[in-house]
Amino acid sequence: MTSTSLAMVVLAACLHASWNLMSKHTAAAGVVFVFASSTLALVAFAPWALWIVVQHPIVWTWQVAGCIFLSALINLTYSLCLQRGYQVADLSVVYPIARGTGPLLSSICAYMAFSESPTLTGVSGLIGVITGIGLITTQGNLHAFRRPAGKLGLFWGGATGALIAAYTIIDASAIKMLDLQPVFFFWSSTLLRVAMMAPVVLRDPAQSLRRMQGNWWLAMGVGLLSTLSYALILTVLQMGAPVSIVAPAREMSMMVGTLLGMVILKEHVGPWRLTGCIVLVGGVICLGAARP
Repeated sequence: MTSTSLAMVVLAACLHASWNLMSKHTAAAGVVFVFASSTLALVAFAPWALWIVVQHPIVWTWQVAGCIFLSALINLTYSLCLQRGYQVADLSVVYPIARGTGPLLSSICAYMAFSESPTLTGVSGLIGVITGIGLITTQGNLHAFRRPAGKLGLFWGGATGALIAAYTIIDASAIKMLDLQPVFFFWSSTLLRVAMMAPVVLRDPAQSLRRMQGNWWLAMGVGLLSTLSYALILTVLQMGAPVSIVAPAREMSMMVGTLLGMVILKEHVGPWRLTGCIVLVGGVICLGAARP
């Protein structure tokens, strides 16, 4: 990965951690908040998406339409699957399994789908990232994995990770093989997700508005930052960076989120989390040095 690509991935990780920090304060709003933030992002980025279409006219084919539809469907299913996992299982199991299996499966699929060749440095970086995620999220306490809910956590975390890998490969295919422009592709996918959520959210508009009271500015921030974050990742893929390197490297947001939590939310960061951050950074450095 080039230094420019790595810098863009690091910036995307910072943006990703920032919007997740904002979302932490709006958990009660649920799908209504996701709908609102996505809708606000659609409006904000509409001029950019329109300009891209004018500059780079889209040649609509079944493959193009299929990629956009599948991306929207799988991204929405991923959100619901993760939410369900948090409802029935331990977060300390679901989250590390999801964030660990996601880049692992993405890399394995990329080796097959895009004929990317694994390198010792790249595989070492992948292992470092997954290990770092585990240390940060579990803080060295594996007791949750031994509880009955731990098995449910393994299932829902693994399912979520598989969905992360699925949308990563589909989105990469749209950018790398169909030559779709990243911002337009993600904007179109978001438009479909909003349409899918609309019947649920608009079934009781008054209740939805009540849930959003005091959350509109956060919704705007999440909508803008999440879109920019993922657009950067798709742009890096468009520039030729391998999916097997980009997918795990973007998990650097875990470390950024931990540091933001420590500085802004005054959360305790013990030796396990600090060690996890160091291991994760080491993994990302290896990924940055890897060459396909």
